[in-house]
Amino acid sequence: MEITGKIIVALPERSGVTSRGEWKSQEFVIETFDTYPKKCVFQVFGEEKLSSFDIKLNETLKVSFNIDAHEYNGRYFNSLMAYNVERITSSTQAFDTGTIAAPSSKKETLSAAVNSVATDSDNEDDLPF
Repeated sequence: MEITGKIIVALPERSGVTSRGEWKSQEFVIETFDTYPKKCVFQVFGEEKLSSFDIKLNETLKVSFNIDAHEYNGRYFNSLMAYNVERITSSTQAFDTGTIAAPSSKKETLSAAVNSVATDSDNEDDLPF
């Protein structure tokens, strides 16, 4: 799955040592550009991914992720694990997400429809009253 949004929170890295060795992870929050923006918390696991992603506040990213659930004390929790991150520039953002370019194109479509109705009603007056 993929989602595009702006980084609004980048939590500090966490690390530890297990029987398998050392580990590092970081969580970050993205807010989408939808009409009703949604916030999602993603987790990045592994030192190599953390260094290659280099997550910073206020960046616009397209995040590829997997959804997984785990059980703890009889309750289940979802986690969103990011496995790839693409930085979105302003020129590709409008074409990539579709949500940013949509308002202007909808406006143009609406104004064209209104103009079409206005010109049609000016030419013909077939109202029954």
